[in-house]
Amino acid sequence: MDAFTTLKAVAVPLDQANIDTDQVIPARFLGRTRDRQVEGFFHDTRLDPNGRPREGVTLNNPAYKGARIIVANYNFACGSSRENAVTVMVDNGFRAFIAPSFGDIFFNNCMKNGIVPVRLEEGVCASLRKSLREKPGAEVTVDLTTEKVSTPIGEFGFQVPPFFRELLLEGVDEIGLTLTMLPQIEAFEKSYAAATPWLTPLS
Repeated sequence: MDAFTTLKAVAVPLDQANIDTDQVIPARFLGRTRDRQVEGFFHDTRLDPNGRPREGVTLNNPAYKGARIIVANYNFACGSSRENAVTVMVDNGFRAFIAPSFGDIFFNNCMKNGIVPVRLEEGVCASLRKSLREKPGAEVTVDLTTEKVSTPIGEFGFQVPPFFRELLLEGVDEIGLTLTMLPQIEAFEKSYAAATPWLTPLS
């Protein structure tokens, strides 16, 4: 995955609380290959049963076109543990979410897929969403190096668990991080095999 240091991008506000993962990507899209899941992104929220864009839906507003940050309400992406709820948003260009709280599994899945989940106070998120509605197309900067968010209403600090912060800054997942230690792992295996030959399988 790509390293995440600083992202400055258009932010789109989602006012509904308790948005669940089935709204992010309905279950009927999960059996598809990942490239065909892209259209499932908030499918039933954005489109009516005939596939036409619903009027008044923020995600359909062209002023937010190209948005890469979502500013949500509390308990964002709760519900099922489907990792597709993260990957479908990655594949639709999003790299950061800002909310007062997240579904626990979703929060961890974000960081494992290169997305930064930012937790800010509920009042701050509400004021920020209001500002973004009043000025569609406004940009927000998420800086993981300093753990600060710069917004139209001010600058705010946030925290990401240190282990995941390292992975995000380096652009690696847990397996990738382990592989960076391959020389040490191989050296240990050789020294251990030499010290305990009776445990070494015959070649």
